[in-house]
Amino acid sequence: VQLQASGGGLVQAGGSLRLSCAASRRTVSNKAMGWFRQAPGKDRELVATIGWRGGITYYTDSVKGRFTISRDNAKNTVYLQMNSLNPEDTALYYCAVRHGPKVSTRPDEYHYWGQGTQVTVSS
Repeated sequence: VQLQASGGGLVQAGGSLRLSCAASRRTVSNKAMGWFRQAPGKDRELVATIGWRGGITYYTDSVKGRFTISRDNAKNTVYLQMNSLNPEDTALYYCAVRHGPKVSTRPDEYHYWGQGTQVTVSS
């Protein structure tokens, strides 16, 4: 599986961005997918994850109510809608795919990773 993330950029605090991650070479419709982020000097952390059917989602506390993860299995793509962005959201955002259909909060349980897309939020 190859993952291509896009949609990052520079935005002012309070603004919105929508990240996309398209998978190629193999279908991911039967696999859980997630978005992670890593800020300079910090560990990679889970932002959100979604089960294979899209009915089960999980968000880290700091983004609940602001971010929404979704997927379009016909397009082999996962999205992350980010609203009310603040400077603490500044990071390199990665999409990832698990082998299995269920969500997981552990980075080591994701087997395929995209190259990352930078999100920078100015105050």
